[in-house]
Amino acid sequence: MNTPPHEPLRIVGICGSLRAVSYTRMALTEALAGARALGAETELIDLRHYALVFCDGSKQEAQRAPDVARLQAQVRAAHGILLGTPEYHSGYSGVLKNALDLMGFEELGGKVMGLVAVSGGGMGAANALNALRVVGRSLHAWVVPEQVSIAQASKQFDAAGRAVDADLAERLHAVGRQVARFAYLHSSQQAQEFLRLWETAPANPGGR
Repeated sequence: MNTPPHEPLRIVGICGSLRAVSYTRMALTEALAGARALGAETELIDLRHYALVFCDGSKQEAQRAPDVARLQAQVRAAHGILLGTPEYHSGYSGVLKNALDLMGFEELGGKVMGLVAVSGGGMGAANALNALRVVGRSLHAWVVPEQVSIAQASKQFDAAGRAVDADLAERLHAVGRQVARFAYLHSSQQAQEFLRLWETAPANPGGR
């Protein structure tokens, strides 16, 4: 896959876990590797290292916390986004919820998005993934069909943070690849030119 000629394809992964040893971060790192294998530039946004304030609806949070502005700028510059979260009480993490609330259409609208979630139990993290899919749709992001729910996450990664099962590793890489592929198509000059021509085309006179 060639990257768009006007700028490198950029994929970011937002880790919605604050644990020092985080299975969410491990899963997200594997997914980003899939995007990188197709030539994308990737970056892990680890929310442990961001001093974010709580969203209060004022839209002034970035003026009070430089890391809010940093997060917004990094996501705004991306062509595609991977979200990773642990499932807590059948939902996604509070830190990821707050990070998403601090952003909006300018950062996420029209972006290609992929989802990864982990669970400590055997039921997986389907509820967290479903909730994030609704959020993506609300923000006018293009959420790819591929997603990964990881049950019993503590058993799925080795000491180096790599997936111990080849099938799981491939599923995670596939999410990253799908985000990269669709982000490329969505951001390429050819696609942008097609959309421009389509939007400016005269109305079809057929039927008059």
